[in-house]
Amino acid sequence: MFDFSFGEIGLVAVVALLVLGPARLPKVARTAGALVRRARSSWQNVRDEIERELAAEDLKRSFHEAQQVAVDLRSEVASASVEIESSAADVAAPKPPAGADPAGESHTIRPPAGTHDERH
Repeated sequence: MFDFSFGEIGLVAVVALLVLGPARLPKVARTAGALVRRARSSWQNVRDEIERELAAEDLKRSFHEAQQVAVDLRSEVASASVEIESSAADVAAPKPPAGADPAGESHTIRPPAGTHDERH
């Protein structure tokens, strides 16, 4: 976080010893250490919470993407099902004989009226 060299820390310690005196220095050092620990703990809690929120956001995003893939897959399966049913219906339906009407009515050739074959 902060970049202090060993010499700078030593200089601060000597100045603190001269200003505070040997009687109050240990108590001030303990208090300063506790404050630093609290600050680090608070900072770590903030970082952890931010990381949890980012992870939750990533999880929501992947869930949404998975839902979209499922919807796309469902529509593909439905269209494939329709194609398969259509193909199966085409294969299963009997084909009309040659010369038959597509509506299913067969046309027979009849002799003209008045001409009967009189075979008995």
